[in-house]
Amino acid sequence: MPEHSLQAIFDTDSPHEECGVLAISSTQDDAAQLSFFGLFALQHRGQEAAGIAVADGKQARLHKDVGLVGQVFTPHTLAPLHGMYAIGHTRYSTTGAPGARNAQPFLVETMHGPLAVAHNGNLVNAPELRDELLAKGFGLTASSDTEVITLMLASAGGATWETRLERTLSAWQGAYSLVILAADRIIAVRDPWGFRPLSVGQLPNGGWAITSETCALRTLDCTNISEVAPGEIVTAQGTQLTRRQAQIPHVPQARCTFEFVYFSRPDSEWDDRSVHSVRQRLGEQLAEEASVDADVVIPVPDSSIPAAVGFSRVSGIPYNDGLIKNRYIGRTFIEPTQSMRDKGVAMKFNTLNENLEGKRVIMIDDSLVRGTTAGRLVALIRDAGATEVHLRITCPPITHACHFGVDMGHDDDLISARLNLEELRLQIGCDSLAFLSLDGMMRAVGKEDGYCNACFTGAYPIQITKRHSKDVFDQVLA
Repeated sequence: MPEHSLQAIFDTDSPHEECGVLAISSTQDDAAQLSFFGLFALQHRGQEAAGIAVADGKQARLHKDVGLVGQVFTPHTLAPLHGMYAIGHTRYSTTGAPGARNAQPFLVETMHGPLAVAHNGNLVNAPELRDELLAKGFGLTASSDTEVITLMLASAGGATWETRLERTLSAWQGAYSLVILAADRIIAVRDPWGFRPLSVGQLPNGGWAITSETCALRTLDCTNISEVAPGEIVTAQGTQLTRRQAQIPHVPQARCTFEFVYFSRPDSEWDDRSVHSVRQRLGEQLAEEASVDADVVIPVPDSSIPAAVGFSRVSGIPYNDGLIKNRYIGRTFIEPTQSMRDKGVAMKFNTLNENLEGKRVIMIDDSLVRGTTAGRLVALIRDAGATEVHLRITCPPITHACHFGVDMGHDDDLISARLNLEELRLQIGCDSLAFLSLDGMMRAVGKEDGYCNACFTGAYPIQITKRHSKDVFDQVLA
């Protein structure tokens, strides 16, 4: 049966979430249940598939499937997952097509016992590493770079999984926040550039949790929360936690700025900064750079709400709701009719006409990727009676594709790479259009360097020798 997502009809104008990863070292036989609630808090990072692998000291069990966390896991599917140790994953595909075969974690049996791996990020040299595995006689069944990581680790030499991991790390070029499950422990590691987030916290029972975002740690009532450092290996076994700096952190760092702009939940912290506070400052900077006479400031829910509040505060223009979002549109296997496809954005957003009619409106959005959704939203607001619609974007124009775990499409898909500002305005149909400057964005973040802004500048922190589509391996396994 072909897979269809209503979200795909109208959600092409934002970068897609990467993935969420999680690891649990408990003191009780409840690692799977804790993983479920942690993954639920990370659902925003990926809605295509979810999985949990659990170990009880001797053997490992796995359940994964396409769908949302609450669809994949029920009391029935969680019941067999016994153990004190677990890793979990919620997926949006960045390498490999959506589907059950690419759902994570990957679990294999090795001469050293069970091994499961879940990954957030993207290896830029995955095709070369995959070719090396094939040349050695390995058989690959999926089209994800996570399978490459898993098999490389399974075949590495060394007395412990930490040693095998440390020996393998130097071969991986790109972004990786990994969680690893062995029979009697969990291990986490982060790439030396620090692209993707990863944090660790102590569970109320004395065990440990490691997750992509701090919001999931707080959902699990964790304390002693800290970031896994770039290049650091963290091992948790029961209540014991050991940390080892396995690789020298790269200077400068290359943290993803888009965690602040769009990806992370506002109640998370990233690089010791509140995501919510940074988003408000993005709006404040945008108002200082590109305010315009208007009657009301409205956000495109949800990630733009703090920025719209900040824009309103600095500009003095009242904030109000103008768009109401249907938060329950997600994965479906029902084919939408053509008329429903044509309605697109109207299926996800309704307008509050009384807040828009006769008003000059400033609409705040987090990003502009392909330009399709923005134009439809402007038309919706005009249809609601707005006399003017001014679009303000809380980041610079996206002109280059991401190769480190964010699906923005290819360079040719990016509307800002093809059109100048006036051409963009005409295509979207707004009365004025402005983006936040790169300097303004970094002032809002509070740092001048240490972040990857390659999607805005084309200056990649790692040299990109070949540009591969995310389905490069699927062409072989079709």
